[in-house]
Amino acid sequence: MDSLPILNVLEKSQVSPPRATIDTRSLPLTFFDISWLSLSPVHNLFFYEFPITKAHFVETIVPNLKHSLSITLQHFFPFVGNLILFPTPNKPPEIRYTEGDFVPVTFAECTLDFNDLTGNHPRNCNKFYPLIPMLGHASKVCDYVKIPIFSVQVTFFPNCGISIGMTNHHCLGDASTRFRFLMAWTSIARSGTDESFLAKGDFPLYDRVIKYPKLDEIYLNKAKLETLSQEYKPKFLSVPSDKVRATFVLTRTTINCLKKHVSTQIPTLQYISSFTVACAYIWSCIAKSRNDELQVFGFIIDCRARLVPAVPSNYFGNCLATCGAMAKTSVLVEKDGFVTAAKLLGDCLHKKLNDKDGILKDAATWYDFSFKERPTSMITVSGTPKLNFYSTDFGWGKPKKHEAVGIDYGKGISMSTSKESNEDLEIGVCLSAAEMEAFVPIFNGGLEEFI
Repeated sequence: MDSLPILNVLEKSQVSPPRATIDTRSLPLTFFDISWLSLSPVHNLFFYEFPITKAHFVETIVPNLKHSLSITLQHFFPFVGNLILFPTPNKPPEIRYTEGDFVPVTFAECTLDFNDLTGNHPRNCNKFYPLIPMLGHASKVCDYVKIPIFSVQVTFFPNCGISIGMTNHHCLGDASTRFRFLMAWTSIARSGTDESFLAKGDFPLYDRVIKYPKLDEIYLNKAKLETLSQEYKPKFLSVPSDKVRATFVLTRTTINCLKKHVSTQIPTLQYISSFTVACAYIWSCIAKSRNDELQVFGFIIDCRARLVPAVPSNYFGNCLATCGAMAKTSVLVEKDGFVTAAKLLGDCLHKKLNDKDGILKDAATWYDFSFKERPTSMITVSGTPKLNFYSTDFGWGKPKKHEAVGIDYGKGISMSTSKESNEDLEIGVCLSAAEMEAFVPIFNGGLEEFI
């Protein structure tokens, strides 16, 4: 195991919105949020190439980031709030802000190789963990439990750049919610004020327009709040020392070739999207690099535009439906394994998006993500190519690299638009070193058949 570098903490701050800008506010959780209560937090890491001195970092960057974050928080109060759990399902959980609440922000200096971390080649997962902030511990207050849900760490790499690591409890919101928060923060950081943000008028919608009380009740009962409030502990990143992460890019030309191949092989397939063929190709490659028997490939769908009536795009919180397919590994590793995977995922998506009963059909069972047979392993997708996280510019240009570090908790991948082009897809994969050694030539060699 590589020895972890010594991280020199320069400052630990508590950033709050400007005084008297927010009254005590609370945001009730819906069943869309409740399903994430006991799951792992979300960790995102952005690297910015910005060769500056330590003095410039301390004297200019640090004050600007604290000031801009403070202003942003007054418009996104849940990010500075806490998750409130009551020991009874009669009182649903909520995110609550009260005067004095803050976001813990750590500023540090690190001697890690910035260029190594921002590469696409396999890198030891443990190298990234010093750059990721953890969430605080729960505390008992009167008749409820208070749980911190957001933290930030800004790390300076001498004469190379800066990384911004963010951790949030998933009940705070989905990728769409995080993206809107980041776009507001970066806009305010660039200009020094919120005038541009206010002029745009793209404020988060806090109204609980999603009203399905029966589903709320079902999910609350499954969440076992009494046990959760007594036993909650923040999860920490810790994986086997041989686990590595690598990034793979599928260009638009390659994606079109994959789509053409699938449509030629299965002309009756009703749903062939870039996302579908990318997931199918990755799934088939992972199957060939692992010794599993039965695999599930799962992902989530933003429901905002698919509910009836539709939910506004600026709705704050989670609004996600689950979707997934299962297959025997022996089928996925065959010559037409990629096409088989594409058909399974395409059929699953088409059924989910076009069911006459709506996208919430069977929502009562989403919490379990259950299948008739018990899979040997499950691969899940984090992120979405519909949101361009490479557009998050604090004033130092777009990120050199974005890593969804949270996939390390399980067997997952991340997917986003590429930093080079919105038409390309960037896929993060976390595997054991042995699996990655097998995966890389399988991935690269397989593409040669379609290009």
